[in-house]
Amino acid sequence: MTNPVVSLEILRTGPLAVVQDLGRIGQAHLGVGRSGAADRRSHKLANRLVANPDDRATVEVTFGGFAARVHGGDVDIAVTGADTDPSVNGIKFGTNSIHHVRDGQVISLGTPRAGLRTYLAVRGGISVQPVLGSRSYDVMSAIGPSPLSPGDHLPVGAHTDEYPELDQAPVAAITTETVELLVIPGPRDDWFVDPDVLVHTDWTASDRSDRVGMRLVGRPLQYRFPDRQLPSEGATRGAIQVPPNGLPVILGPDHPITGGYPVVGVVIDDDIDKVAQVRAGQQVRLHWARPRSPVGAQSH
Repeated sequence: MTNPVVSLEILRTGPLAVVQDLGRIGQAHLGVGRSGAADRRSHKLANRLVANPDDRATVEVTFGGFAARVHGGDVDIAVTGADTDPSVNGIKFGTNSIHHVRDGQVISLGTPRAGLRTYLAVRGGISVQPVLGSRSYDVMSAIGPSPLSPGDHLPVGAHTDEYPELDQAPVAAITTETVELLVIPGPRDDWFVDPDVLVHTDWTASDRSDRVGMRLVGRPLQYRFPDRQLPSEGATRGAIQVPPNGLPVILGPDHPITGGYPVVGVVIDDDIDKVAQVRAGQQVRLHWARPRSPVGAQSH
């Protein structure tokens, strides 16, 4: 007699709930980006709390409102990222902690007080069918498991008998205060009349932001060469592209592989996960991570 498949039945998704792991590597030559969890730190923490490898798939929930019922057996879960007051059958348990959920019980996530994205990990991982080596959904290319809908069933993968070493992980709380990001200058900062406008402006995150990129509103940067066109170049997560309107876009996990807008700077890797938790209307302040070369010192 075979054991029943343990699964999560999706009851509510909130604005967006997608399956994510650490992304698909080595597919750029096919025009396929890496994608993966927007807040990698929270994704990894959730997995570690339930003794999963870092690359096991989790559910990434944007702005809460998610609920799922456990079927086929008990599970251990962890919820990290934006604090959504997670609960099981209406009884709250702490974020950044492990919790045992019995067959038939309902996991619910409310609306976060701060931050934007929450990660739900299940011991064994979310075992949907991978696409091009990853279980991540890329919103730009629509590659990977589709965004979740009520009625979907997510199978839970197998796990070892090894139990987690931690029951709870103390982490810094996500706040609604101004988000400070360090930026490496260039490679195309010489395409702007005054690239330092980037670090001398208090930016506001636009409500048009998504996993492709976070759009900033504030004092526009001016092109030094308004009549010149930059050939398309390779793009990377954290790159700050500046379209002709002068308003920067910080590229996210589902960014295009190439882009023709000049990149004034790149957010350092240690700060990229912060971007995933910035809400529309929140203030963002950028700082050069190292001295910037004088304009004109680079080749045009």
